[in-house]
Amino acid sequence: MRAIVQTKEGIALKDLAKPAVAPGFLLVKVKANAINRADVMMMHGAVHGGGGWGEGAETPFGLEWAGEVVEVGEGAKLYKVGDRIMGSGAGAFAEYKLAHPFGVYPIPDSMSYEQATCLPVALQTMHDAVVINGKLAKGQTIFFQGGGSAVGMIGMQIARYRGAGKIIASTNKAEQLAKLKEIGADVTINTGDRDWVEQVLKATDGAGVDVLIDFVAGPTVVDSLRCMKVAGRMINIGRMAGESGEFNFDLHNMNRIQYIGCSFRARNIFESMEVVLKTAMSLSSALKKGAFKMPIDKVFLFEKFMDALVRMDKNQHFGKIVLVQE
Repeated sequence: MRAIVQTKEGIALKDLAKPAVAPGFLLVKVKANAINRADVMMMHGAVHGGGGWGEGAETPFGLEWAGEVVEVGEGAKLYKVGDRIMGSGAGAFAEYKLAHPFGVYPIPDSMSYEQATCLPVALQTMHDAVVINGKLAKGQTIFFQGGGSAVGMIGMQIARYRGAGKIIASTNKAEQLAKLKEIGADVTINTGDRDWVEQVLKATDGAGVDVLIDFVAGPTVVDSLRCMKVAGRMINIGRMAGESGEFNFDLHNMNRIQYIGCSFRARNIFESMEVVLKTAMSLSSALKKGAFKMPIDKVFLFEKFMDALVRMDKNQHFGKIVLVQE
């Protein structure tokens, strides 16, 4: 089978042995893949979870896929040959992928493979952040700090589905402000403005936000704390502006702000499956109704994978970048 492989010399398209279906697992013929920021990080030599540069045999990299079940391992349930499913996990960029039935989602009949592959990472990451850890309640205000990310866009849609009272999204790109409103933001903030914190407070009548989903971190953390309501929840998902920075411990403590990390990297397979199952149980009805849709920036043929990775690396996109397998 064809696979996009990470080698010590770089990224290459190679022929690998097709995986044999294992007991309890599904063998999937992959139809489409979505590019994630972690893929670009690994392209540059980083290690992400179980993927990245390392010793041993060459294996496919990539995290997100959608396809059709072609074989069902002994004891595997929930799905049958011909079912269309989507999921996430290491080794996604290949013609065939082994998947556990508890770690995937069914693709609605009306949804294309290109759209489906854009959803698993965003759905489970944002359900875990907004619902499980953020504990967003109906009528509460939520702020997506760096809402122009693909994950942030789905987060806004989940917040709307869960009955958020007001959704605020920020970006430092003026051209994205109108697009974020189209996707679901009630208020958009340009963090290039010197008074962006005051803008958030004004939008909440001075009270601050109940939940803040932070994709940015770095030097923005203290200002983000200033946007919080007393006893609010601040959930860190990304560190696009930097992995370290100043932190105002007094502001954090006096306002009783919960600052919570939600990385999947230290979770074992069972913990990750639990996240998928909770997401599926909570959002499956909305998913079937087409409540969640990701903007697709550009679609590339599988063999043009390097063009796709470079496009994300240069930050030229808005929405997801997709690979399709013929």
